[in-house]
Amino acid sequence: MSARSGLAALITASAVTALGSRVSMVAVPWLVLTTTGDPKQMGLVIAAQMIPYLLSGVFGTPVAERFGVRFSAIAADLVSCVATAVIAAAAHLGLGVILAMVAISGAVRGAGDRTKNVMLRPMAEAAGMTTSRMTAVHNGLGNGATLIGAPIGGLLVFWLGAQGAIWVDAASYVVCALIVLTLVHPPADLMPERKPAPEPYLVALRGGARHLARDRLLVGMLAMTFFANAVNQAHTALFVPLWVEQVLHSPAALGTVLGAFAAGAVAGNLVFIGLAPKLPPVLTFTICLAISGVPRLVVLGLSSDLALVLAVTFVCGFAVAAVNPILGVLLYDRVPVDMQTRVFGLVATVSFAGYPVGGLLGGWAVTGFGLTAAVLLGAGVYLVTTLVAVLRHRSLAVTPVEPAET
Repeated sequence: MSARSGLAALITASAVTALGSRVSMVAVPWLVLTTTGDPKQMGLVIAAQMIPYLLSGVFGTPVAERFGVRFSAIAADLVSCVATAVIAAAAHLGLGVILAMVAISGAVRGAGDRTKNVMLRPMAEAAGMTTSRMTAVHNGLGNGATLIGAPIGGLLVFWLGAQGAIWVDAASYVVCALIVLTLVHPPADLMPERKPAPEPYLVALRGGARHLARDRLLVGMLAMTFFANAVNQAHTALFVPLWVEQVLHSPAALGTVLGAFAAGAVAGNLVFIGLAPKLPPVLTFTICLAISGVPRLVVLGLSSDLALVLAVTFVCGFAVAAVNPILGVLLYDRVPVDMQTRVFGLVATVSFAGYPVGGLLGGWAVTGFGLTAAVLLGAGVYLVTTLVAVLRHRSLAVTPVEPAET
């Protein structure tokens, strides 16, 4: 099998995992609602999955490195399959079983997703594909999964019931594990070495954190991503639904606003795949991050025109397509191969931590200041974050990275 086929297989496996996860994000809370009748329990399910996912991205990655990234990726998919299948088969045993299984699935996926990311670059180099194009393609498929995953989940719940949809998700993990097992074979000379005497767990954990903390460029970009994710979560979970309710008085518009952003991201990825190698990475990251957030918040706060909101939101989604691929390229370039699993996990955890923070602070802002003021405050946070980055861009872009100490 050619190197290009192996790379395509790995990207396909990641996309299938993402799609299946989006289906579960619809089906499992719906199952909980129909079995318990309590909407509050739906939030418990989401928290029970996300908290272990975030924690394992930091504390599970040294273990994944010890077993090897390819083995860990396969094992994570198989464990997720079993945990998801238990939810589908034994939901009648109660909420405790569901919470335990989503926690197990979240814990193994937090480290397992990072191992797939580590394999991407050596597979891309073996296939003769640039890292920037590879990350753009990978991120584009993730955006596509986000765009179609929730609607597919809703259709599967309608056709098969919540448990049937969850069985489909369990099957998707088996498919991913088989794809990686049979078709994904990264070149050994480009992969992290499995040392005969692996580092002690705490030493490995500390080494990854120390390396990231010493890279001022990555820390600055990670801070920008954290604040952006916090505002994005408030925008998605609070600002848009409240704007639709208070301004348009029509819940039908909710899906169109959120879908416009995802559709713009997918379209942007198609363009960025071709432009990626020609753009200055740090400046492009900063400008696109600002464009992706500030205009859609300002128009949401100041306009009641749905068509205008949709148009601006689509453009913002188009701009955001460059953000994650550029961050991914810089991570591959600035983090040693033998530390990538740990550092990637730490970066993902800090970035994703913005989501619960944004939801909490967004709720307080709306309660304390009203919707319009809260939305414009979010736009201000976005703008200040990116302006600070622009002012520091020249010094950060030339910051050297010393060899990591472990």
